[in-house]
Amino acid sequence: MQTTQHIAIVGTGYWGKNLVRNFHNLGALRTICDISEETVRKFTEQYPGTTGVHSYSEVLADEAVRGVVLATPAIAHAQQAKEALLAGKDVYVEKPLCLSEEEGAELIELAEKKGRILMVGHLLWYHAAVLKLKALLEAGALGRIQYIYSNRLNLGKLRREENVLWSFAPHDISVILGLLGEMPESIQAQGGNYLHRKIADSTVSLLNFASGVRAHIFVSWLHPFKEQKLVVVGDKKMAVFDDTAPWPQKLALYPHSVEWSGNVPVAHKAEVEYVALEESEPLRAECKAFLDAIATRKAPYTDGREGLNVLKVLNRCQQALENEVAIPVELGSKEAKNYQTHSSAIIDKGVVIGQGTKIWHFSHILSGSEIGPECSIGQNAVIGPKVRVGKGCKIQNNVSIYEGVTLEDYVFCGPSMVFTNVYNPRCEFPRKNEYRQTLVKRGATLGANCTVVCGITIGRYAFIAAGAVVKADVPDFALMVGCPARQIGWMSRFGEQLDLPLIGETEVVCPHTGERYRLANGTVSIVA
Repeated sequence: MQTTQHIAIVGTGYWGKNLVRNFHNLGALRTICDISEETVRKFTEQYPGTTGVHSYSEVLADEAVRGVVLATPAIAHAQQAKEALLAGKDVYVEKPLCLSEEEGAELIELAEKKGRILMVGHLLWYHAAVLKLKALLEAGALGRIQYIYSNRLNLGKLRREENVLWSFAPHDISVILGLLGEMPESIQAQGGNYLHRKIADSTVSLLNFASGVRAHIFVSWLHPFKEQKLVVVGDKKMAVFDDTAPWPQKLALYPHSVEWSGNVPVAHKAEVEYVALEESEPLRAECKAFLDAIATRKAPYTDGREGLNVLKVLNRCQQALENEVAIPVELGSKEAKNYQTHSSAIIDKGVVIGQGTKIWHFSHILSGSEIGPECSIGQNAVIGPKVRVGKGCKIQNNVSIYEGVTLEDYVFCGPSMVFTNVYNPRCEFPRKNEYRQTLVKRGATLGANCTVVCGITIGRYAFIAAGAVVKADVPDFALMVGCPARQIGWMSRFGEQLDLPLIGETEVVCPHTGERYRLANGTVSIVA
């Protein structure tokens, strides 16, 4: 047993408490770090001989601490791991390694430069069943691998800091990549957001490999019972790793076979074979692997490079999840759709498009959007997700209408005009929870190359000149020009400038429609 106390554990929450227990039982735990004084007090009382601190800087300053274990939220991993490596500590970081591939690569480079161990908590690679399964594959016991699938399902623990893909899938991705020894060529994914509109509660990811193997990963925290299964189908045998089964039945082999008779495949079932395993706690083995790596200076199996490969696949799964494209299915004698789309246009699932609308080359309507009837959407336009466009709108080429923007009926969006939905965007700091609503009311015209800054309302039949930058609410019928936009007059519903002053009280008749416009109290209205 390890007897040198040189490990500090940072974060003692849902999973951190299990790390505390195991490192203490291995005789290696020196320090517990948590921002909660009460939590630290309880742990130091439960595990005598350990010290408790509330500041991460105290851990880094302690020369007796050789290894730092990070069980903190994923968003903090990159910075905390970097600080520990710079302080000369070996690092064990819970999954995922971090959130950014660039930061992951920097951590690997820094660890190599400093001669430090960088380990990622992909627990299943320390499970006796997975290690045995890997050995069986390498020995050819299953034959040629055809496909793999995994189910990681449960009711809870529900998260808000990450979706179920990032919470559940890293373990399965890690195992699948390790069993196959290759990265996927392409990835598809879809999911469902049921409890929170921006957090997926259930996802299915499909991984396609150059070897011809396909794998899918189904994860959900909205499932009626717990299931943790990995199925590997080979042309000789099929293997099932069931982590919820008792130890004697955790790894099963099915020597089923398929034979061809008269050019028809015939399945032959065989009795299940259970693989003998030595019962052990995977987390204890994982903790010991970190201690061994510190002692021997040899990288563990789940090192930084393995963690970065998993991170790359996670990010591609997330991208596929966000850009899911649904192919419509025509059922029976269903009538032809009552709108027109060019073959290069993409219409996501969950989109409603009104009768008579036309969507031209290379445009993309994202999920949850609603397009009214008789609209015209030009080339290279992007609408959505969750955008509403009213009846009879005309959206010219190269216009993007983002979530948070609503167009009422008969709005004209000139070529390359711009909407925004975040006031102070940054790439490094996502602000999807800070979208500001923009409303463009009936009949308004937004000229070519103008910009509408988010969080404002454009009034009925207002007219924004080409190139203007609008930063504040615009009154009904107002004519706006310049950067920043300023009002220089009033426009009729027909679309010509009215002979009205900016202020005062007077009336004028539109020569085209005969409508009478009244200016009073700084606003223009049509007299009934």
